[in-house]
Amino acid sequence: MRFNPANFRIDIDSLSERFSANARTIFLTSVVMFLVTTAACLVVFFLTLKSSEQVMVPDITGKELSVAMLEMQAKELYPRIQLRYSDNSGDKGFILEQSPSAGSIVKAGRRINLVVSRGIIVDRVENLVGQNINDLRMHLQTLFTGMTNPLIVIHEPLMYRFSTEPAGTILEQNPPPDTPITGQVRVELVVSRGPENDRVQVPDLTGKTIAQSLAELSKTPVIFDFSARDPEGAEQAGTVVSQMPTGGSTVNAGSRIAAVVAMPVKSSNNLVYGIFSETLPLYPYPFQIKIDTVLTNGERRELVSMKHPGGLLTVPYALPEGTSLVLTILNREVGTYEIKAPDKADEAQE
Repeated sequence: MRFNPANFRIDIDSLSERFSANARTIFLTSVVMFLVTTAACLVVFFLTLKSSEQVMVPDITGKELSVAMLEMQAKELYPRIQLRYSDNSGDKGFILEQSPSAGSIVKAGRRINLVVSRGIIVDRVENLVGQNINDLRMHLQTLFTGMTNPLIVIHEPLMYRFSTEPAGTILEQNPPPDTPITGQVRVELVVSRGPENDRVQVPDLTGKTIAQSLAELSKTPVIFDFSARDPEGAEQAGTVVSQMPTGGSTVNAGSRIAAVVAMPVKSSNNLVYGIFSETLPLYPYPFQIKIDTVLTNGERRELVSMKHPGGLLTVPYALPEGTSLVLTILNREVGTYEIKAPDKADEAQE
């Protein structure tokens, strides 16, 4: 069978005529399918973007956790739980706080922050006898950090008594150890003042430099009250030239010893000489006192550390100008003091 080009041309022409006759139908069908597809996509899109149902947060503060969770489940809300000690043993397992607050409108599926009580951190009074009162204060402060009403409170004012125990040692307590804690407990304490007639030997600072004298202050239970004057005769500037009572004398612990330091007339070796002086409250027993130096470059060093009963505090120094002195009592900074050189104009007049 031979291929006839004329017949092929006739078939193409016939197909073209049919397409032309049905073009309108094909176009309308395509448009309708496009619109239907577009509409379906829009419906799915908006269903996806549709906001979750809005619900009201129930008031669950003060309720037991299991009850609170059932109420939240009914609202399609979910908990995010944080545990915290409280000051009431009966609070254990109950809701202390909630966020968002009751009555807030949120989307279903939202997580609600809940603070749940773990109960009290301690349930009995421990044995405090033999502990240092300052250590106990710090321990209680750390133990009940964040609590509105600490479970154990030290009754003030404290009772003090002379004792052979070191000063600050707790001798008696009320209520006694192992007393159950059902609420806030106020503990009454009897604290040692130290020995009443403890006799000690006075160290000899005469001839010692300021640095050597400061090193002795941390070792002795007596208090040195320093004063300054210009050097006389062969006295060496920057040293202790006299003290009363003299070194080797026997005195009661806590006695005050007058000491005189010969200070240079002018600053030398780029150092400023002077005596730091501060009047402190009188303490029931010697408190731990520390003075640090902070140089202009920010470096911090300990200048002296000692026990002091309060009242007049004097400490000699020989430090660069601009150095700051930081006074710390019982690990608490109470003041900062800047060291300044003598007025330049006054020096020029001299």
